[in-house]
Amino acid sequence: MADTPQTYANHTRWHAPFHFFLAPVMLINLIRAIVLLVRYPGWTQGWLVVVSLALVVLTTLARTNALKVQDRVIRLEEWLRYQQLLPADLARRARALTPGQIVALRFASDEELEGLVQHVLEGKLTKPAEIKREIKNWRGDTLRV
Repeated sequence: MADTPQTYANHTRWHAPFHFFLAPVMLINLIRAIVLLVRYPGWTQGWLVVVSLALVVLTTLARTNALKVQDRVIRLEEWLRYQQLLPADLARRARALTPGQIVALRFASDEELEGLVQHVLEGKLTKPAEIKREIKNWRGDTLRV
């Protein structure tokens, strides 16, 4: 994907070690532990289910916490960008944008950012997917988690 320009159609990030190895292994392990508990009830199998569930929760938290930190960094980067590119009054009003809207607007080119922020603040665009679809000149983000 490094050679292909990023667009709305291809911007979703699949992190292979997580999505195609770690998460499936943890889910299969939990299912296996539950099957063993049903077939052979007992404290050992019960404890295996608890530990397997803890591993699923740990795996999920590791991913979601990294995404939350990424979103906070994106929000900071975009607020700095707004200060540089937007008129002062619009940059102040942009503080009302939701985190999802800010994350979506990061893909907008410098030239179209002002118009898109204006549309979002006016309520013409509300959902991140709507915002992303309106972007004409996509600014790729290849450093995502």
